[in-house]
Amino acid sequence: PNECVIVSPDAGGVARAREVADILQVDKIVTIVKRRLEAGKIDFMETVGEVANLTCIIVDDMVDTGGTLVKACELLKGMGAVKVIACCTHGIMSEPCCDRVNACDALDSLVVSDSIAQDDHALRCSKLTVLSVAPLLALAILQSAKCSSVSKLFTGPALESDVFKNLQL
Repeated sequence: PNECVIVSPDAGGVARAREVADILQVDKIVTIVKRRLEAGKIDFMETVGEVANLTCIIVDDMVDTGGTLVKACELLKGMGAVKVIACCTHGIMSEPCCDRVNACDALDSLVVSDSIAQDDHALRCSKLTVLSVAPLLALAILQSAKCSSVSKLFTGPALESDVFKNLQL
């Protein structure tokens, strides 16, 4: 954890990055600030925080075409990051995402859940790791059936259960 930094790809994801940093016991958080002149086109990107000699873990809710993700990875590597891993809950991965991810030397690994089917993407994208949401859904159903709190799955000791041990990066 001391050699890592959690990266929020935009200002809106800072709270998510803080939560992940707390879970992984990582002290450092960096935010990428983007300036867009028009929708879908980034004019300028910079970070708030240092990444030199660190492993960067980008945390985002989704990856679609991969354009912004690739630019973020290139920015972080250009600033001296040792390794860049991207973790996105929903891997939409519209064309040309797989091509962009495969061609991006700055990105070491892309981790997504199977909240969207990833069979085709997994065949075409060598850097892709897919984590199943099935154990989490099973626990949520069990908690609900027992009239227990589902939100407790995301706090404290629940995160140390066997179900979550396989999710460590």
